[in-house]
Amino acid sequence: MNIGELRKGDWQREYPFASRYFQRPTGRMHYVDEGAGAPIVMVHGNPTWSFYYRALINAFRDSFRCVAMDHIGCGLSDRPTTEAYDYQLRSRIDDLEALLDHLGFHDNVTLVVHDWGGMIGLGAALRKPERIARYVILNTAAFLLPPGVPFPWQLEICRRDSALVRTLVRSCNLFCWGATIGGTGKGLSKVARQGLMAPYDSYANRLAVHEFVKDIPLKPDHPSYETALEVDKGLVETVGGKPMQICWGLQDFVFDELFLAEWQRRFPHATVEPYSDAGHYVLEDVPQRIIDAMREMLRTT
Repeated sequence: MNIGELRKGDWQREYPFASRYFQRPTGRMHYVDEGAGAPIVMVHGNPTWSFYYRALINAFRDSFRCVAMDHIGCGLSDRPTTEAYDYQLRSRIDDLEALLDHLGFHDNVTLVVHDWGGMIGLGAALRKPERIARYVILNTAAFLLPPGVPFPWQLEICRRDSALVRTLVRSCNLFCWGATIGGTGKGLSKVARQGLMAPYDSYANRLAVHEFVKDIPLKPDHPSYETALEVDKGLVETVGGKPMQICWGLQDFVFDELFLAEWQRRFPHATVEPYSDAGHYVLEDVPQRIIDAMREMLRTT
């Protein structure tokens, strides 16, 4: 897929970046690579893509090298079938690790993660901890569901692989629409909604959206459970005492304050910026406040 294949809209003015592609065994992975200097690598979750990080790219590309990738099946990356690509956590981590190696990012990386990008990004960090110098955490998790934390019924329904759920998630686009409505504290602008949903405009193009939800590991018999457990167990040692900035939208009904508390329990040294007026799409709700917090972190570390 390329940007010319997407429905035209005002959103493209906010995403003026050149497209780059990295060949993986199952298809091309799209990424944005803007600016020069120490790298800032941004890892998205579901159902977003590199468009979600446009404010950070614009804010930091004058002084840093900003890289935002699209997972396979997402954004402008290729969309292989489930026979060609398993759409599971370990493969996602492999993809990110391979891209970082390809770009020659061996140290001094600032890693920014959101949603399921937390598990993927920290999973890649676990393999080469020396690569990452500092972390920016945005409404995400890199650990299994903490004890006592309920799993949202909305996600539980979407995890099923029935004809009805495929119709709702892939034919009716319920998951993407629901995220743009319930994922924000202030309400998305028309431009933001257009941009976030642009690559997910058909049944075929929403394959990864459904596969991402199905890949959430809740029980040991899930195919991605062991990989998630490795990340969970190695998380504290991976990060160590490296600087961590947690920017958290408190109106997130999935990654709620219980998830924030788990991050703080594991990393009491982290700097925390809670935003009462922001939701899951925290970068859409309070972009400038996150940019300011990141500037301070980058200046002092």
